[in-house]
Amino acid sequence: MFKNTILLFVLLAFSCGNGTPASNPIVPGPDLAEETVEPLQLGADRSEHYLPLMHGKTIGVIANQTARLSNNDIHLVDHLLANGVSVKGVFAPEHGFRGTADAGEEVKDGIDTKTGLPIISLYGKNKKPNPEQLAGIELLVFDIQDVGARFYTYISTLHYVMEAAAKQGIEVLVLDRPNPNGHYIDGPILEPEHQSFVGMHPIPVVHGMTIAEYAQMINGQGWLKDGKKCTLSVVAMEGYSKEMAYSLPIKPSPNLPNDVAINLYPSLCFFEGTPVSAGRGTEKQFQIFGSPKLPAEHFPYQFTPGPNKGAKYPKFDGKTCNGMDLSGHKRIARIDLHWLIEAYAGYGKPKDFFTPFFAKLAGTKTLQQQIEQGYTAAEIRKSWRKDLEDYDKMRQAYLLY
Repeated sequence: MFKNTILLFVLLAFSCGNGTPASNPIVPGPDLAEETVEPLQLGADRSEHYLPLMHGKTIGVIANQTARLSNNDIHLVDHLLANGVSVKGVFAPEHGFRGTADAGEEVKDGIDTKTGLPIISLYGKNKKPNPEQLAGIELLVFDIQDVGARFYTYISTLHYVMEAAAKQGIEVLVLDRPNPNGHYIDGPILEPEHQSFVGMHPIPVVHGMTIAEYAQMINGQGWLKDGKKCTLSVVAMEGYSKEMAYSLPIKPSPNLPNDVAINLYPSLCFFEGTPVSAGRGTEKQFQIFGSPKLPAEHFPYQFTPGPNKGAKYPKFDGKTCNGMDLSGHKRIARIDLHWLIEAYAGYGKPKDFFTPFFAKLAGTKTLQQQIEQGYTAAEIRKSWRKDLEDYDKMRQAYLLY
């Protein structure tokens, strides 16, 4: 299950710019040479390693509905409060603290009805905590489930939290969680001119890192504004490897309802930059695709989008779409471009098939140009090879598992 006798880090603190450990030591996990398979423990489950760091400090938590302990299904915020930790407030990413807002919908500040804590939106008027919001906070705790795709915006929120913390001299503690798409890396590398909130760093579409590993890479590569470094600590998992299939117990966002959707998301999200629906407004989000303009003889699966939780105004609302049903597809370990290429051909290869948003998702204009010029999926994938090899070498310094 694990490579050789890989060490699982209990607590690793990073500060300053070279990506090397700071004052806190590396504490090795169990001797895996004995091939004992430990049950998976999330970073949030290992409270004996982070609660001592919090007592006597005022804490800010960056979290959503996924920030739960697995052993007793309690939310991290409730767990901290029950253990006497002083939590000043919660910072909420895209989709909000409870994870119910539509993709791209502005999330507003508010009050958590259960705890009475203030909820500060990081997907509304500002995407970065400002000095006033951070006043009095001594430690920021980040615990959000990622799905391993560059355009999934939780890693962009992570970047801005680290950037704000670095400026204010506040430590960030990341509680690690599995990456359900951590078993591969794939896709074009983002080019600087296409940087946006759905792609901030020069990484491939599928980055193959856990959220804690990614935080270390942001710091180590000097990606924060003005080259600043954030004082960063990590509570790693036990019993985890990137090859294992991990089923998320809670939807990470409204339109990723199950394992199949999460696995197909890096491939089907490209349709968000085209006139093709990826299933928003149905119960098979990111498991189907289609359009009223695709020919039924080649795209026989039909569906009709309508408003639902996570998609108040779905593409092709009330219109019958012809497409493909991939909800029974086996787990894949690469981006599949065949569906995008087939849909483009089914539309008659129009010049306006790709919207400007497509280049933001791809992180490059090249992918669109390759498809328009008739490249096969294999030819396109071959053009990524060298960049992916270079990226893989770079990320090795930050891997924990």
